[in-house]
Amino acid sequence: MLTSQIKEHLINITGAENFVDSQVERLVYSYDATPDYQSMPDAVVSPRSSEEVAKILALCNEYKIPVIPRGSGTNLCAGTCPVKGGIVILFNHMNQILEIDEENLTVTCQPGVITLDLIREVEKKGLFYPPDPSSMKISTIGGNLNENSGGLRGLKYGVTRDYVLGLEVALPNGEIVRTGGKLAKDVAGYDLTRLFIGSEGTLGIITEATLKLIPIPKTKKTMLVHYQDLEDAARSVSKIIANKVIPATLEFLDQPTLKVVEDYSRIGLPTDVKCVLLIEQDGEGHSVEKDMIKIEEICKSENAYSIQIAQTENEAEALRTARRNALSALARMKPTTILEDATVPRSEIAKMVMAINEIANKHQINICTFGHAGDGNLHPTCPTDVRDKDEMQRVENAFDEIFDKAIELGGTITGEHGVGIVKAPYLEWKLGESGVNVMKSIKDALDPNHIMNPGKMFAKDTRKRVVVSR
Repeated sequence: MLTSQIKEHLINITGAENFVDSQVERLVYSYDATPDYQSMPDAVVSPRSSEEVAKILALCNEYKIPVIPRGSGTNLCAGTCPVKGGIVILFNHMNQILEIDEENLTVTCQPGVITLDLIREVEKKGLFYPPDPSSMKISTIGGNLNENSGGLRGLKYGVTRDYVLGLEVALPNGEIVRTGGKLAKDVAGYDLTRLFIGSEGTLGIITEATLKLIPIPKTKKTMLVHYQDLEDAARSVSKIIANKVIPATLEFLDQPTLKVVEDYSRIGLPTDVKCVLLIEQDGEGHSVEKDMIKIEEICKSENAYSIQIAQTENEAEALRTARRNALSALARMKPTTILEDATVPRSEIAKMVMAINEIANKHQINICTFGHAGDGNLHPTCPTDVRDKDEMQRVENAFDEIFDKAIELGGTITGEHGVGIVKAPYLEWKLGESGVNVMKSIKDALDPNHIMNPGKMFAKDTRKRVVVSR
């Protein structure tokens, strides 16, 4: 609990209107989009500047008070659940696009900017910010940076990390550092910019970011390819890329997912096929046309059941939206929806999907699988009910086996959803003890009092999803 003296200090920093500690206000920020974790913070503050963030951190560091930076809370690894209590920091006042630099092709913004708002603003200038997490309508740039978010365009364009040129970061001791800048080349010292991206708020708080932009693609074409065999679809994915064609989007949805998404979106998705690939290419008109013809030839050679090419942008947008709404559609099935994030080499996608289905049958649960086929990033998703303790145990056991299988196939435990609490018990499976120790050393050096988002990344909790009362 916070003492009256500490509360007074926080109010002096942010103003009384930007400090709340009522039970109702704290409850709102006691959980994020991850089922089933919840823990009450001691207070919620909304600073108005980098300087105020730094002052809050210095105060919390002095009194060893946990600090949890939070965007929109859309993360799926319990990364913003305040499991140790403390102060949740919001960035609703730090939500400005500070500059769009058309000469250097950069945009500089504060962490509270909504991702889609930034994308739309730069597009007005004929520029393009490719990272597009499915939550982009509500997720913030700060949250994307902390989680190193990916998206549907990740195969061709990469993830958030690939577009960050410079950062301003408030450190736990109250100092503010700047990393990088508007430079295409900069190898002065350690790459501190990349260190903070994906650090999940465990090392410091990002208060400003300079992001790289590229010219907006002139043309875009979209197709939906139907398959009656998972291995045919997987071979198509590998063969497309082996032929040196890199689509902007190469997405996978299995039959159980298709049925649920079609029931939700009603756009005419096929439900009588084993899976589909949603493929999109962008760029110069003649190049896009050439690539799509090649992709169609490859898919046909790998026994595609049917190929549907979007005739209008409205049709294409409906397909993209249906894919982005997969989680929302699945969430309607049962009270609890557990979406995980297992990534394998794309050549192993068929083996991974078949393994997921076998594991689901073994544990008598339903798992729908969709994801980014082009980079092997799959999202096995289980509709369940947290009140059914027996089923929840079977779900936990199933995902243990899924992560183990992903690593066995040369993959990883998380491609874009972060570690947080959910994946912390599995981190050593992927990195080994030595790798985890290196990360802990970095954490100890920057945050010796462990006030920054404690209980994440290196959590010693069991693999059970628990509600922490406070």
